[in-house]
Amino acid sequence: MTMVMATIDVASLHTAIPHTGGIKASKVLSMKGRTLLLLLSIWILLYIARYPEKFPALKFRSVVSETTTIPIIFVITPTYARLVQKAELTRLTLAFRQVPALHWIVVEDALQKTQVVRNLLQRSGIPYTHLSIQSLKDVRKARGTLQRNLGLSWLRETFYPEDAPEGVVYFADDDNTYSLEIFEEMRYTKKVSVWPVAFVGGLRYESVKVNMEGKVAGWFVKIFPSRSFAIDMAGFAINLKLILEKRTAIFRLDVAAGYQEPSLLQDLVTMEELEPKADNCTKILVWHTKTQTPNLRNDKNFTDPNVEV
Repeated sequence: MTMVMATIDVASLHTAIPHTGGIKASKVLSMKGRTLLLLLSIWILLYIARYPEKFPALKFRSVVSETTTIPIIFVITPTYARLVQKAELTRLTLAFRQVPALHWIVVEDALQKTQVVRNLLQRSGIPYTHLSIQSLKDVRKARGTLQRNLGLSWLRETFYPEDAPEGVVYFADDDNTYSLEIFEEMRYTKKVSVWPVAFVGGLRYESVKVNMEGKVAGWFVKIFPSRSFAIDMAGFAINLKLILEKRTAIFRLDVAAGYQEPSLLQDLVTMEELEPKADNCTKILVWHTKTQTPNLRNDKNFTDPNVEV
């Protein structure tokens, strides 16, 4: 974790120097030292302002201590280059910019960060972190796994458990649709909160079974119901400090499709510790939507390929 501390002793800069017919060498050196300290302090502050992404811990500590009185929602979104990528991310931008105290961690499936995503994030008005890591060849069943894990690594490298801000971590894929309500539902998660997700698993919605005591007692799913945590990626959020304390908990690549979620959750919490949200999991606030691939059969050598869409 990188920390920069800079203090400018303003009072010392205004200390009167006695006029005794000349200035002693010691006072000249003192004046030079003060000037150098002032210049160095100004340079450090300007550098932090120019490159805030290099000092994430300093930035968040300032935000939490001075302006934010509610937990921060850290949204991790994997994304990859395709025709509808910008449209998908734009739709998320319109929702996320309305959520207070939200920090968006966008992780591209690419060797390098692209200008398309960089431009979108810079214009979004949302506090963000932009990362990239390319998936392994022939990995299709677990697309987004390396990207989500990189987002977790960034959080663990940025914060220590003992001085991290209050917050929650949510994995929001770029093709889903999110109600603004879901973010306020998850904000005060103690360990892991859960809720239904629509249009997943061949059902109108998947959910958890909640008993009369308001505790999760099972899974309302059709596909792989015997999973330790039969839940969709969009159906849970995790307290930030739990992520920081359980440093080895990650999404695993060596599991079958549909088992990435339990591969992480089983190292964090038990089923009895899950916290049902959305009116005891009776309200749908997240939709597992898919954007149709555009039909471009008439576009060969017609539109300008340099125009970003």
